[in-house]
Amino acid sequence: MSPVVIKTIQFFLSLSLLIVLHELGHFIPAKIFKTRVEKFYLFFDVKFSLFKKKIGETVYGIGWLPLGGYVKISGMIDESMDTEQMKEEPKPWEFRSKPAWQRLIIMLGGVTVNFVLAVLIYIGMAYSYGDQYIPMESLKDGLWVTEKEIGDELGVQTGDKIVAVDGEKIEAFSDVFMGLVNGNSFTLEREGQKIQKDIPVDFIATLIEDENKIRFLQPRQPFVVNNVEKGSANEAVEFRKHDEFLAINGQEAIYFDQVQRILEENKGKEIAIQVRRSTGEEATLNATVSDEGKLGVRLGALTLEEYQDRGYYRIQTVKYSFLESIPAGIRKGVDILESYVKQLKKIFNPETGAYKGVGGFGAIGSMFPDTWNWPAFWATTAFISIILAFMNILPIPALDGGHVMFLLYEMVSGRKPSDKFLEYAQMVGFFLLIGLLLFANGNDLYKWLFK
Repeated sequence: MSPVVIKTIQFFLSLSLLIVLHELGHFIPAKIFKTRVEKFYLFFDVKFSLFKKKIGETVYGIGWLPLGGYVKISGMIDESMDTEQMKEEPKPWEFRSKPAWQRLIIMLGGVTVNFVLAVLIYIGMAYSYGDQYIPMESLKDGLWVTEKEIGDELGVQTGDKIVAVDGEKIEAFSDVFMGLVNGNSFTLEREGQKIQKDIPVDFIATLIEDENKIRFLQPRQPFVVNNVEKGSANEAVEFRKHDEFLAINGQEAIYFDQVQRILEENKGKEIAIQVRRSTGEEATLNATVSDEGKLGVRLGALTLEEYQDRGYYRIQTVKYSFLESIPAGIRKGVDILESYVKQLKKIFNPETGAYKGVGGFGAIGSMFPDTWNWPAFWATTAFISIILAFMNILPIPALDGGHVMFLLYEMVSGRKPSDKFLEYAQMVGFFLLIGLLLFANGNDLYKWLFK
């Protein structure tokens, strides 16, 4: 099956699950408080529905426009903009007739379900899979800066270890990237010395310029042979699979970055390479460097266990009992939410250039793996669920947060905003959302066409 098809299936499966559960978050408390729900829809049914069926007082259906979903609650100004019923006298079953605290619970139900769902997924993943990561402190010889230009702008060199961002210790190598994206300063360790550096305000914009270079930091990779290319000048040299480089012409050359530099210095020359065989014995091989600084050797890799056994870095594995997985899942959900809030602050600061990275449906779809992978699917679904929860609670009319904002005003002041005001606010919020939607998906289209 095509990777694009697999991504698309995962995207719609995840989106449908999140929309239905979000709307259930509104639907259930509405029914508990005896508020009539006229419609419950997955996707929008502009002009027509793909499917609909009335059960009791509610029409359940699937629309054709996959931009979200909705529940239409009687006596409420929402995205349907049905204002005719608002001209009549309030009915006991209508939203507007309920006490403010009940209306508040109904409006908070969707975002609550989204966040709780994310936490439940993280709890399940902690219990089922545990955690596995590379501790930053275990990197024997630090990081490999694969994109020197980006590393120079940030002030990081190959061999450094990034030990903290904004004063918070970096435990796992996998936390480095998001830490740098969200942070303002970091601490690195270089040759035993701690150095404090500021993160350039436009660092995110630099990464967005070329997304192929976005993972510019890696654990340093030992130079391991897979095979020699046919037709290469070194085809007859006795390179063996899993040979590890140790030195070239007497210079230490364990890592790819070291080998690359020495080969550049010896273009067109004969060199002596000291290697360690998979058996543990060492050998010296004579080879020729091409005029392009290449050996004609295809690279191989070690297993995680071999990297660990040979001291390059350590793999930390954490298993959780069911009870231990609960705080672990909650902690993960809170950490992801905090990280997303930090990203949003950067987006709203024009100096960072982070707004260039705002994406729409294409960006969300690309988050899913191109092969079916349940852990990756659930992790991505949980992350999107947190995004939906936070975005929906923003105090923007037409979002849940806008309704919550007006309800809180009513509860504090004792005065309810007029229906006409709510109608205009809903329209303004709707156009704001349309603008954001066009901008985000326009960014996706621009990247697809020009990058």
